[in-house]
Amino acid sequence: MEIGMKHTITEVVTAEKSAEQVGSGLLPVYATPAMIALMEKCASECIAPYIEEGKSSVGTMLNIKHLSASPIGMQITCTATLTEVDGRRLVFSLEASDEKGPIGEGTHERFIIDIDRFMAKCQSKLN
Repeated sequence: MEIGMKHTITEVVTAEKSAEQVGSGLLPVYATPAMIALMEKCASECIAPYIEEGKSSVGTMLNIKHLSASPIGMQITCTATLTEVDGRRLVFSLEASDEKGPIGEGTHERFIIDIDRFMAKCQSKLN
């Protein structure tokens, strides 16, 4: 993994991704939680080819601004750029836009984890 590497993905705003459907508002516009999910997915996919078998990454921090509303039917494009690597800790710059311009921006932190160890610790909460 190298600082500066980028990944871009797109999705279309559907009724299922609207604020009124996900419960984050009352309007038929792209929901902030949907934008955040797209941003996390973009960052995760950016580094996925470089993660060893038996390991994965998990999101641990988001600092996101939702700048502009997007109606149902618009295409959303997200780009994640790796800006920092500190051992297992990775930091991304995120940008999202619709066909008319920027709609979101921010930073996202992920950690590389050992899947078995992570899941064992998580499952231990049930005991």
